[in-house]
Amino acid sequence: MHNMQINNTDLTWWKQGPIYQIYPRSFLDTNGDGVGDLEGIIQKLDYLKDLGIRGIWLSPIYPSPLFDFGYDISNYHDIDPVFGSLATFKRLVTEADRRGIGIIMDMVLNHTSHLHPWFIESRSSRDNPKRDWYIWHDGKAGLFGRGYPNNWMAAFGGHAWKWDPETGQYYLHLFTEEQPDLNWRNPQVQEAMLAEMRFWLDLGVKGFRLDVINYLIKDTLFRSNPYRFRLTYPRRHDLQHHQYDRNQSETYEIIRRIRSLMDSYAGTSEATMLVGEVYPDEGVHAPDLAATYIGSGQDLLHLAFDFSTIYIQLTAADLYSVLKTWYSVLSPGAWPCHVLSNHDQSRSASRLCAGPDQEAQKRLLAALLLTQRGTPFLYYGEEIGMEDGRIGRKDLQDPLGKKYYPFHPGRDRSRTPMQWDNGSAAGFTSGKPWLPVNPDYKERNVASQERDGTSLLAWYRDLIRLRDKEPALREGAIEFVESGLAENVLAYRRETAIRRETAIRRTAAIGRGEAADEVLVVLNVSGQTRPNPFRRGGTVLLSTHRKPDSPIEYDTRLAPWECTVYR
Repeated sequence: MHNMQINNTDLTWWKQGPIYQIYPRSFLDTNGDGVGDLEGIIQKLDYLKDLGIRGIWLSPIYPSPLFDFGYDISNYHDIDPVFGSLATFKRLVTEADRRGIGIIMDMVLNHTSHLHPWFIESRSSRDNPKRDWYIWHDGKAGLFGRGYPNNWMAAFGGHAWKWDPETGQYYLHLFTEEQPDLNWRNPQVQEAMLAEMRFWLDLGVKGFRLDVINYLIKDTLFRSNPYRFRLTYPRRHDLQHHQYDRNQSETYEIIRRIRSLMDSYAGTSEATMLVGEVYPDEGVHAPDLAATYIGSGQDLLHLAFDFSTIYIQLTAADLYSVLKTWYSVLSPGAWPCHVLSNHDQSRSASRLCAGPDQEAQKRLLAALLLTQRGTPFLYYGEEIGMEDGRIGRKDLQDPLGKKYYPFHPGRDRSRTPMQWDNGSAAGFTSGKPWLPVNPDYKERNVASQERDGTSLLAWYRDLIRLRDKEPALREGAIEFVESGLAENVLAYRRETAIRRETAIRRTAAIGRGEAADEVLVVLNVSGQTRPNPFRRGGTVLLSTHRKPDSPIEYDTRLAPWECTVYR
């Protein structure tokens, strides 16, 4: 059994969660151009408040030529007109704040657009003052003439070096060639990027999701990466162990500077936050790596994503192994977070759920995510069970999908428009949507689920409300019970420090209608009836198969895919 405990009982907004990721192009379009916008997000703030959301993470909304749909930024201190204006953004921040929701911007620090004024200056000549703001390198002499500086490969295919004939050097791009990497060893770059973050903090932004934060610093000697062998899509990038083009020790000092900036806006509270995308080698579980970027939780990131859940199977043993490992590698002061879906990966509803029990499996994933210790992240549409879209070749937008079709599905499938109702284009737009709407929108949409008290959306709302009500679920320790794993049952206890009080005081608190200090969670990760590994009765708080406040016997058997929270 594994036990963790924290002492903070007055949780700040980002620890309470959930945080809801919005891919703005796909959330709600209010002007009929087929692309979601900020006004659409404003119009749905009450929906998000009712769901119980405490923070909104916005995928990039900066001006961009869209070679990587916003992750190639040409101006860090403005809003792309397709989404609205700075005035609209300020109204979004104000209206969200009125509803107790913090705004989190997606900040891309590793690279800019090739059309950013800094890069235009940098590539204009070798003696330009901004030449050293990016990573330039001479080629190597070889048998067949000029060669690449090393073997580094780009995530979107090909070599990570692009020859610039005007100045006679290569520049580094770990993604597309339209996304040149900044030189974070240059103090001027550090100051400039911190100033860009300060701009948004001054507008009331509460946090940043830091894109590929572990990529910032590269090896000073530009040594070639070693190779590793694995079955993969046809990208040589995936066949390398990225030893020298990411995860350099100096990156932690950069993060400390960023954290210091955030703390200067937080005052004595934890009002601001940083969550980092720490991306390991492709297909690798690396929770220990993500944990190093949080450290003690006091001077590095507030949160970091562990993507191990992206690669699991839906079994109790797999879930237990991933969760136990994640908790165990975190330092005592670190705060975990959990994610099942995002804009880069297949949706969990498609990746982990299949067959005739798919809808029951979606409920189980919701219960899993919202009863863990730490901050849960939801991806737009997850609360109604949105699945991967069906995108034909002619409709592909993602450069990764276009380049590797049909070997790589790309990322468009997880970015299809939000399904609001069963009307035209699922209520997303009055025009032609930028990506096709998933064909199941007639049956799967917010409007129909809001009318159904037994829907998946209702289940998410009930779970979030229970989490808000129960201190043990919000902030308590987590202790797994391993005895159920052989039967494919994941069971764990959530417990607050109040449990150390006497039984008389606990009984009195319960008698006054106060939340008790211990909650038990049992998840039957199978389609068969299974025994309850706790072998302990109690009263149901929330369940897929039992009524609230009903008794649960010590020797009860769990129905297929049953999720029950009780005390």
